[in-house]
Amino acid sequence: MHAEAAPAKLNLSLAIVGRRADGYHDLVSVVVPLELADELTFEPAAEWALACDDSSIPLDASNLVLKAAEAYARSRPEIPRGRFRLTKRIPNGAGLGGGSSDAAAALRLLDRASGDPRGPEFLESVAFEVGSDCAFFVRGLPAVMRGRGERLEALPASVCRALAGRSVIVIKPPFGVPTPEAYALFVRHGVLRPPAQAESLLEGWMARPETDPSLLGNDLESPVFRKYLALPVGLEAAGAAVGRSFRMTGSGSACFCLVLGRPDFDALRSVLQRCWGSGFWAVETRIVA
Repeated sequence: MHAEAAPAKLNLSLAIVGRRADGYHDLVSVVVPLELADELTFEPAAEWALACDDSSIPLDASNLVLKAAEAYARSRPEIPRGRFRLTKRIPNGAGLGGGSSDAAAALRLLDRASGDPRGPEFLESVAFEVGSDCAFFVRGLPAVMRGRGERLEALPASVCRALAGRSVIVIKPPFGVPTPEAYALFVRHGVLRPPAQAESLLEGWMARPETDPSLLGNDLESPVFRKYLALPVGLEAAGAAVGRSFRMTGSGSACFCLVLGRPDFDALRSVLQRCWGSGFWAVETRIVA
């Protein structure tokens, strides 16, 4: 039996710079992996199958793990089928990329099990068939994501050194925000950012990567907050509890802040309990770079 970690990701920034003819949007986004990760195992069997310790996860063909397996098999029909087992630690509907990361882990497992691995470039091409940000998780390296997410540029070594090991608090209310809905809200209420402006801000931050990259902004945040009022209310209270501002990651509903010192996690939990009830989720983890 083989196992792979499937790390969560943070969109430290998310600029929306264009609307494409295919209905998707063009992005400029700084994306990093986290220590927080699901785990996926694989063993050969007669047919594809998936088990999971989280009963809310669909185990049918709609699951991205099985979609990734089918996509890999279309390119390499000779590979053995098998059973996957998924241990979930990344919440659903959070904008943390859990499903896409699980899918990329499945591709890595199948490539290893094939006996003739094709490597990351091949896996990235397969991953993009599965989902827009799935290709990022094949290598799982800090990157600037452009286009729909298919154009990945590795962050410079100096930036990675500044980010490596930085602590982050990630929190999520009891509800998720479907990605299509977040972008529909942006179409109604958001404003496209000029590409040159987004690239200029990014260049300025990379010259001083010790500063907070979340200040580059998330263009989905304001439109999502217009509908999901519990998010800005909870984030204001959470920020006061830890002395840091929280920002939404990706399409939400998870939000994060970079940690300085040792925050009072008990105080944070108490605040979130009052604002969001018992269904909230919170974790302190680290950036991997």
